[in-house]
Amino acid sequence: MGIKEDAEKIIHSSIQRVLPDSAVKRALEGKSFNGKVIVIAIGKAAWNMANAAEDILGNRIEKGIVLTKYHHGQGDIKGFTILEAAHPLPDENTIMGTEKIIQAVSNLSAEDTVIFLVSGGGSALFEKPAGNLKLNDFLQITDQLLKCGADIVEINTIRKHLSAVKGGKFAALCAPAHIYTIALSDILGDRPDSIASGPTCADHSTCEEAFAIVEKYGLKLTDEMKEQLSTETPKEVPNNTMLITGSVKELCFAAAAEAKALGYAPLILSTFVDCEAKEAGRFLASIGKTIQQEGFPLKSPCAIICGGETIVRITGKGKGGRNQELALSAAASIAGMENIVIGAVGSDGTDGPTDAAGGLVDGHTKEILEQAGISIDDVLAENDSNCALAHADALIITGPTGTNVNDLYFLLCK
Repeated sequence: MGIKEDAEKIIHSSIQRVLPDSAVKRALEGKSFNGKVIVIAIGKAAWNMANAAEDILGNRIEKGIVLTKYHHGQGDIKGFTILEAAHPLPDENTIMGTEKIIQAVSNLSAEDTVIFLVSGGGSALFEKPAGNLKLNDFLQITDQLLKCGADIVEINTIRKHLSAVKGGKFAALCAPAHIYTIALSDILGDRPDSIASGPTCADHSTCEEAFAIVEKYGLKLTDEMKEQLSTETPKEVPNNTMLITGSVKELCFAAAAEAKALGYAPLILSTFVDCEAKEAGRFLASIGKTIQQEGFPLKSPCAIICGGETIVRITGKGKGGRNQELALSAAASIAGMENIVIGAVGSDGTDGPTDAAGGLVDGHTKEILEQAGISIDDVLAENDSNCALAHADALIITGPTGTNVNDLYFLLCK
């Protein structure tokens, strides 16, 4: 088996091992609930999580709603309404879906339980503007946050203060019912109040921090936004119990186990990668050069594994995503090298507004592009990594995976 085939096997195997189905079943097996049971699932993995809950609870579910990304639903689930909306920017279906969820948890008693299944993408997919804000206000501020290079915690800090359901506010809408939150984490460090912007968690971010982010990135706010940003979020949420069932750490452990099974000595270097995508790509490539020329930190065959969520600063009008940009940047640095590949893949199967999960490049990728008159530097300046990687047959296509626990970055040396 070639090194690229090994890389593809690592990608497939690691994602399979962090699918949410078994984790949700473990969290619910043996649990007993009094009163009504309402199941709400939000995020890119919402369908799979809800389907697992239905397998365990069956007719105990009074009502269920799934709110997920377009094309991430996989058919009917008994007792559930399946709703889809846009990501990463909300749309009218986001607002309508959130309203249906709010209606489903209204008028519950203290004996009732809301089982809240949360996965990555929940921040964009579960949204109701607070106060007098409109959808267009959210589109404006979210677009600014995505383009300025703000990290996910900063983005969610702003979202929580502008939302009617984030930052513990959804828990208040469910009260007096108890909430059992089961979450897949796409937040580095698994901070509960940042996962999907913490709809059922006490919020540790403050108005002061939110305005500091506005100043840091020069964000433009309307007077209505400023008013909502000045309204503090709940600091105590007594009716919620939370269980985090998956994270990028598990994804990296799974990749390391598969690499070892394929004969590579694995090293998990970090599960907190959060720098610019292009820089992360160059850094991984530099480690590959050190291994091949100096024989450390490991001797080949070896696998260097990282996890996290990089950022992209938008300077052009091309099509791509953070993982594709990381891979393409790495391709420039490993040009001409043999027996090395670098991969970057989103565990949810999507990277930016594309149908690719990421990119897988080797020492020949740059040459292939140059022969077609394609400059990697020009492509990166235009943020057009998808088209370049497609030309080099270097895209990773998995389709929606049903999970979302950040991104996997790795290099293999043979």
